Amino acid sequence: MQNLRMNATTDLLNAVQTYFDALYFCDTKKLDQVFHKNSSLFDVDEGKVFAEPIASFSKDVGKRVSPSSKGQEPEAEILMIDWLSTACATVKIRIRAHNNVFVDHLGFVNGEDGWQIVSKIWHLEKVIRNFGA
Repeated sequence: MQNLRMNATTDLLNAVQTYFDALYFCDTKKLDQVFHKNSSLFDVDEGKVFAEPIASFSKDVGKRVSPSSKGQEPEAEILMIDWLSTACATVKIRIRAHNNVFVDHLGFVNGEDGWQIVSKIWHLEKVIRNFGA
């Protein structure tokens, strides 16, 4: 059982790193790999709920200028992992893309395609002023 937990942790951490890399490089292949095809993303802005299916988000990411291409150092960290079981977890992360710092809650499940995000709730935590100056 201990090996099962250790393997689950290692595999989940690898999936989180895939998410970090997907956003840092604006790599839609990595994004599609780590998100379940039926997943959605959510945010609330000024009291309105914004929901976006992963296909739309992936398309948007593919059009972005990547932080990597601008020479920005990767800034991403895991803040918390809450295990529901060895096959389900919520991961809270903080990630910077250009001058925006986001906090995400990523709902992961470990299914037939390995660890995948089935839901993402995100929040723009702060905007860093004078970026690149």
